[in-house]
Amino acid sequence: MRSKINWNDVIKKEARGNNDEHFGQIQDLQGNYILVQREITNKEKFYIPKEQAESYDGDVLKFKFSERELSKYQDEPSCQNTEINTNKIGEEITVQDADFKNKTKAVKNKKDVTVKSPSH
Repeated sequence: MRSKINWNDVIKKEARGNNDEHFGQIQDLQGNYILVQREITNKEKFYIPKEQAESYDGDVLKFKFSERELSKYQDEPSCQNTEINTNKIGEEITVQDADFKNKTKAVKNKKDVTVKSPSH
């Protein structure tokens, strides 16, 4: 039986693995991910999906996996890559719009030239 976790309550709380290994402290929530940071000199960061949380007792958020698997969560979540891709698409659309505007302007200039041509 799993209780519902109040995600806003887990920030600054301890994160542990299923064998009670210390993962670090929860620093932030980013979408469907929990940012856990170890208090070591190099401050390792882990982006763990919320779905990997097993339980929360008010002080410790426990995950379904052990410390051996923790390293696979060191990369930033792919949802941030999606945002980057969206920005690239937006830039492409802007360029296309600019090209369209330039073509429209070129056609307008051509019409102006056409209109002025008989007066020469």
